[in-house]
Amino acid sequence: HPRVRRQRQMCIRDRIQAVFCDFYGTLVHEDGKVINTICREIMGTGRAENTQQIASYWWNIFQENCHQSYGNTFQTQRKLEQLSLEQTIRYFHSSANSENLSQLLFHHWQFPQAFDDSGEFLTKCPVPVYIVSNIDREDILSAIQYHKFSVAGVFTSEDARSYKPRPELFQLALAETGLAPHDVVHLGDSLSSDVNGASSQGISTLWLNRNNKPVPAGVCSISTLLEVSDMLRFL
Repeated sequence: HPRVRRQRQMCIRDRIQAVFCDFYGTLVHEDGKVINTICREIMGTGRAENTQQIASYWWNIFQENCHQSYGNTFQTQRKLEQLSLEQTIRYFHSSANSENLSQLLFHHWQFPQAFDDSGEFLTKCPVPVYIVSNIDREDILSAIQYHKFSVAGVFTSEDARSYKPRPELFQLALAETGLAPHDVVHLGDSLSSDVNGASSQGISTLWLNRNNKPVPAGVCSISTLLEVSDMLRFL
């Protein structure tokens, strides 16, 4: 197909030997519905103008925690999520129970809903697929087992003691697989964590843009996972 061939020439190098794949937001749904539920609870028990105000504050705190968490200062995503949620509850003077609300998130991480094309992508992809994800190992292994996904390996922020887009997780995945940056393509839904993070290590990237958002210059975008399999078959 001419469109696929053009994408292959633009996006990925010949002789790709593996796909490094993000997990949440790429193979399975993010925790947006759970976040909305939690924000409504905080709003109903605290002082906020709307749930978006709560979600934005919470996200910024969580991102800052992740940015500062690496090496000797590393903390698991569960811990960082709890800390950021507790701070958010205090900020909005809410009486919500952070422990109970955190459990809603943790349950989603272990039992997320898969996208319709994920199973077929993993089955049809002509090269091994390795998960490279900002999540705790136990949670992602539970989610993989829940969906019976077959993957070649799993590398997590907990293993690297660092979060994407920092380089350590990508470097760990390359070292453990014995692959060079030009041997792999990284696939993910986040421009900052996946595209920018992997690109900084010389890895080709594909941005999974399911919602047809504007594509930044120089970014290679796809709308479904099955496009990856089609592209790799032309190599």
